[in-house]
Amino acid sequence: MTEVDFEQITSYQRYKLMASLIVPRPIALVTTLGSNGVANAAPFSMFNMIGEDPPILMISINRLADGRLKDTAANILHNGEFVVHMSDEPMARKMHACGDSFPADVSELAEVGLTPVPAHTVAPPRIQESPVAFECVLHEKLETPSRYVFIGRIKWLAARDGLVDTEAWRVNLREYRPIARFGASFYTRTDDRFSIADQPNEAAPASTSIDAL
Repeated sequence: MTEVDFEQITSYQRYKLMASLIVPRPIALVTTLGSNGVANAAPFSMFNMIGEDPPILMISINRLADGRLKDTAANILHNGEFVVHMSDEPMARKMHACGDSFPADVSELAEVGLTPVPAHTVAPPRIQESPVAFECVLHEKLETPSRYVFIGRIKWLAARDGLVDTEAWRVNLREYRPIARFGASFYTRTDDRFSIADQPNEAAPASTSIDAL
């Protein structure tokens, strides 16, 4: 076994190990609204759900090298609203391009060719091309020397037509293919799936139930 004492290595070395080993990670493409009225969009893979009661998720946003806040963090602190989008392969390159550095008065959505549409409960826009959008308000925050961790309470869900059955409360997983972040600049698809049945070594077809995952 390779043993590493995390107390004896740098934060950058810890980041390289953690970001490449704790994978795959879902990607949050987050839209916020600046005090100047410009819609910002940026991807974050330090992201996941926390719980359903209340319905909360988290995104972790690091500070820039000079200590300044990224636009997403500054905007959430300013107005407490944001929209978290899942990304699939058709929009993957545009999602990735939103991570480039743009001035605060320039909207990444316009620059990369994504379409903003009005959200239902918050001021920041949703992205039309995204299969899933969670409209969130700031529930709680945690600040460390290197980053902010924002916990968002989900107010509204918007999903692509045919993806969610709101009578059976099931997701059509055969039509839902989000991408995830792997190490470095690598991403991974979610098309290759398998089901673990109750009995050992027994194969079973993939389920379309939310509870199956």
